[in-house]
Order: sequence, then C-alpha cells, then structure tokens
Amino acid sequence: MKTTFYMSLLLAGLHAVAHGQLLPSHHNGHDTNEHKHHAHEAIACLKLVPNNADFAFQFFKEITLEAPNKNIFFSPVSISTAFAMLALGARSTTQTQILEGLTFNLTEIQEKEIQEGFHNLIHMLSHPEGGVQLNMGNAIFLTEKLKPLKKFLDDAKALYQLEAFTTNFNNPMEAEKQINDYIERKTHGKIADLVKDMDPQTVMLLATFVFFKGSWEKPFKPEHTEEREFFVDAEMTVKVPMMYQTGRFDLYFDEELSCTVVRLHYNGSATAFLVLPAKGKMKQLEETLVKETVQEWSEHLFQSLVSLYFPKFSISGSYEITNTLSKMGIVDVFTDQADLSGITGTPDLKVSKVVHKAALDVDERGTEAAAGTAAEILTLSIHPTIEFNRPFLMLIFDRDTNSTLFIGKIVNPTITS
Repeated sequence: MKTTFYMSLLLAGLHAVAHGQLLPSHHNGHDTNEHKHHAHEAIACLKLVPNNADFAFQFFKEITLEAPNKNIFFSPVSISTAFAMLALGARSTTQTQILEGLTFNLTEIQEKEIQEGFHNLIHMLSHPEGGVQLNMGNAIFLTEKLKPLKKFLDDAKALYQLEAFTTNFNNPMEAEKQINDYIERKTHGKIADLVKDMDPQTVMLLATFVFFKGSWEKPFKPEHTEEREFFVDAEMTVKVPMMYQTGRFDLYFDEELSCTVVRLHYNGSATAFLVLPAKGKMKQLEETLVKETVQEWSEHLFQSLVSLYFPKFSISGSYEITNTLSKMGIVDVFTDQADLSGITGTPDLKVSKVVHKAALDVDERGTEAAAGTAAEILTLSIHPTIEFNRPFLMLIFDRDTNSTLFIGKIVNPTITS
C-alpha cells in the first residue's frame, strides 16, 4: 500500500482594489541589462503561455460542471505551478500524465524546458511592475521519517523557490496549525484554514500560494457607491453595494457569445476582463470559453464613453480538486500506480488529495496618481450604461507574461464562500 501525501494547492488571496480607466502597459526606463534579462525570462516562459491558458479554461469548464450556479474563483497558474513542481519528482507514466494533463504536448516541448519555463514565470510574476503586489511561493511539509532526495529538494528550491519544513502529522491538529499559520502569513491573512481534517497517515504536504493585490488606475469614488439590485437568477434578487463611474473604457460586444466585455487595467502589469453575458447566456459562454476567445476580445476592444456600474464584493473558492484533475488525465499520481520515486528514491508515495483555495476582494480603494491632476470633462451626450447586475465572469491576467492569474464566476456577490 502506498504512503499518501496531501497536496494543498494553496491559492492565495486576490485583493483587487477596483479602479477604472484602462491605459496601455507602461514601462519605465529601466537599466538595459535588466531589460535583457527580463526579455530572456519572457522568452523562456512564453513557451508555456498557450498550454497554461488551455489548462486554465479546461479546468474552468470542469469546475463549472461540478458546481453549476455557484460562485467560482481559482488561480490556474497556481495549480499548474504546483503540478509542474510535482512532475520534478514523478517518473514514467505518472510524470507523463501530469505534464499532458497540464496540456503540454511532450513531442513539442521537453520536460526540462517546461521546468525552466515555470522557473522564469515564477520569477517574473514575483517581480511585477510597480502598482501590483504579487507573491508566489511553494512549501513542502514532511514527516521526520521521510527523507527526500537531495537532488529533488535542490532542484525544487532552485526552480520553484521551495521552502521545506519538518511536520509531525501524527498530531493532525498541530500539523494543521503549522501549515495554516504559514499559509495565512504568506497570504497576508487572506487564506485561513486551508487544511483541515488531516489524515494522520499523511507523510508530505505540498502547498502552493499566490497573493495578488492590485489597484485600478483610476479609483471609483466611495461616495458614488450605492445599494442596487443584482439579479442572481429569474427567482432571486439581492441588494449589493454598486460602484459607479463614467469614463472612457475599453469595450467589446461579442455578438456570437452574446456578452459585453469591459477591460480594466490595474496600475502595473495586471489586467481584468469583466464579462457580462446576456440573460440566459452564461452556460453558452462557460462551454465555449477558450484562450482564442480572450485573444479575439483583446484584438477588437474599442474605447467608448460609458457609465459603468460594478459591484463591490468579496468571494472565495475552496476546492478538493483530485477528481477534477483525474478527469483531465492526471490519474496515476492519486493511486497505488503512482511513481513519485524522484522525491524519495522509492515508489511508495502517492498524493492523497489536493486542496485549492482562493479569495477575491473588489472595492473602490486604489492608488491615486501622486503628481498632476486632470479634471475629466465629459460631454453631456447620451452614452451607454453597462451595469454588472447579473452573473458575470472576471478574468485577471498578467500582461508581461500573458498568464491567467485568476478566473472567477460571480453568480451571487453577497455569498462570500
């Protein structure tokens, strides 16, 4: 019988401080050598971008099937990173399934290139442009009797900034406290109680976390926020604090998918796509959303003067994702067929379960520009109003790496978890 290890995909809190106007990405005049290094890293992780995006939307489809009509929020890049790191210690079919489950075609890209790409991706995401705070990290908690191979620990530290801790899983409460305290500290209090009801047979837990805090380039004014109705479905209406501003926004109306897309940039390199399907069209959007859709939206955006209403809300998603990943082809690692001998040198290890948790806050606060004031003069012509007063999607990307940081479906903004 295999010893099990518990994988905690710690998905960290996203604190999105809502602002409004979208501007193109700005780059300040950094040192040339720094730019060259940045360019090299960008090229290395560029190879991962299409696959990571495919994985993100496939995972989204699976989760929406499992939890229809519920809020969804997760970080695909966190899940991909954790499993790419696990692949370092996987061998034979187990490793192939993990990498193919992450949508890599192993005839086109080698495992070494994948690992190098993730290393550069983590580095770039951990050093974003000013205005966005994005912390990523990985930790492994090991029972004292489990001695991982030096090569695995060295490689994981070098490629994934892995931290390793000794943990007494025989005392589940003590182990839970150690792990949850670590995660809570690393995510600035956003992710609490990540693991619970731990199996005392656990010998290893792998945790991956992401923390994001962004501010819109132009904040919503708190005095303009008012309570308005949000139509959860045909039968249910709730009251939500609705933020408001009028300004020029990047828009696209996708006639084929019957949805309105508004793009908002954060200060720094993060961008949010807010996607409002027409009534009754959410299911169609969920079933057909792929990376090419987002690419098409990006290419067809146009600037328009609109009145934008967007809810102020906090949600979190917590998932046991073993079954979801199994449906995507990552099977053996959770069974007695698992070969994780690259971690300990022996094949008697399997993953018992994978827990992933993410949180999102959206409010008016944001960083005002420190210098210069410009009064916005708006003509009094009739302009469209876009109100996010029914279920919508929120996709958050990093522009420098084209990475899908977070995907959310907000069905009821008054339900926090």
